[in-house]
Amino acid sequence: MPCSLTTQSSVLKRRAPASPQQAKMHDKRGHIDESANNGQEKADKVPTKGDKVSTNEEKHKNVAFATLAIHAGNDPEKWDMNQQQFAGMPKGHDYARGGNPTRDVLQQSIAALENARHCRVFSSGLSATAAMANWLHSGDHIIASDDGYGGTQRYFRQISVEHHGMELSFVDLTKLANLEKEFKPNTKMVWFETPSNPLLKVIDIEAVCRAVRSRSKECIVVVDNTFMTPYFQRPLELGADVVMHSLTKYINGHTDVLMGAMVTNNDQLDQHLNSQQLAAGAVPSPFDAFLVIRGIKTLHLRMRQHMENALAVARWLEKDPRVEKVLYPELESHPQHKIHKKQSSGMSGMVSFYIRADADGARKFLANLKLFTLAESLGGFESLAELPAVMTHASVPEQMRNLIGISDNLIRLSVGCEDKTDLINDLDMALNLATDEMNRGG
Repeated sequence: MPCSLTTQSSVLKRRAPASPQQAKMHDKRGHIDESANNGQEKADKVPTKGDKVSTNEEKHKNVAFATLAIHAGNDPEKWDMNQQQFAGMPKGHDYARGGNPTRDVLQQSIAALENARHCRVFSSGLSATAAMANWLHSGDHIIASDDGYGGTQRYFRQISVEHHGMELSFVDLTKLANLEKEFKPNTKMVWFETPSNPLLKVIDIEAVCRAVRSRSKECIVVVDNTFMTPYFQRPLELGADVVMHSLTKYINGHTDVLMGAMVTNNDQLDQHLNSQQLAAGAVPSPFDAFLVIRGIKTLHLRMRQHMENALAVARWLEKDPRVEKVLYPELESHPQHKIHKKQSSGMSGMVSFYIRADADGARKFLANLKLFTLAESLGGFESLAELPAVMTHASVPEQMRNLIGISDNLIRLSVGCEDKTDLINDLDMALNLATDEMNRGG
């Protein structure tokens, strides 16, 4: 089956018309003033237009993100068991795979935070991806951003193309001309992350959605919002049909859960996702759902700290001669900084940079870190570091990695909630030791 590896294409979609969500300027709730050292959020009232997003929405009108995160979805009167009143007449949930009260609360909470009608959670981010990709049929064409999570790219290549007979194009969506060039009559889905993983490219969500709508009424736009969370960015308000989250990361935030979510305002897409939950069974346990609910309660606090620390780290790295280039959208040097400021109210703890060294030097740097743990995940309270070329993106063909800039000296950091001075000192020490070893020829 055809699979284009040019740096310009990716989109997926099915037969049902997408919900005509009109792009709205993202409100600046939760925006962090860079000039303030304490990271206080600015006035931030959550929009309340549209259908109800939880069973007790009246309590949640005109409240701030932090209040919504703590209270959305809670409805103590709904706790029940699977016992049926009469044979074939369940009182509520009849089987845990189909639903349970704890999962309901989590789904309602995430929907509320994204200002959406529907949310469906799955046992992992990739199972959520699979459920959404199953909306498509053999012969449909997917356009995906060239720079994205390696697991998503692997799924599209190995499952969507090889097993389901779909077409696939990877595209640099920071340039709309690339989207126009790769769009086909059978393009049914456009899938992208913004900021991207690991190069932190920022894609103009509103512009992409507008371009897709001008070409097709059937093609859906899916935005992976894992790096940003709804605290900093809400793609549905900018025209996206579906928002994807790896809840494993920032929304849970405690590195003790594996889970994914799909959020939408489109009733048909939600019905499809619900049927995927029931038929495929890739759903989280009630306890895992409880853990993510717990994580949401402190999401606003953690995201502020992640950004404060990451911005300090990025600014320090940018001035260091041992570093070639720093990628962080809050920096004015970032090529899509203006787009980022237009559609987002902040940035998470993800920072990427090119160390002034070869692959061996990059490995030496990582080996000398003490506070940053060498690991592939991200979004937890602890700081992590990795080498994408041989870790998270090892499954991406080498030719494509080199083409888009995932070189052997690219380092990706997930900056945690530790003291920022300690984190900078750790990076400084590791850079010193790596430089000394390289100078000695070790």
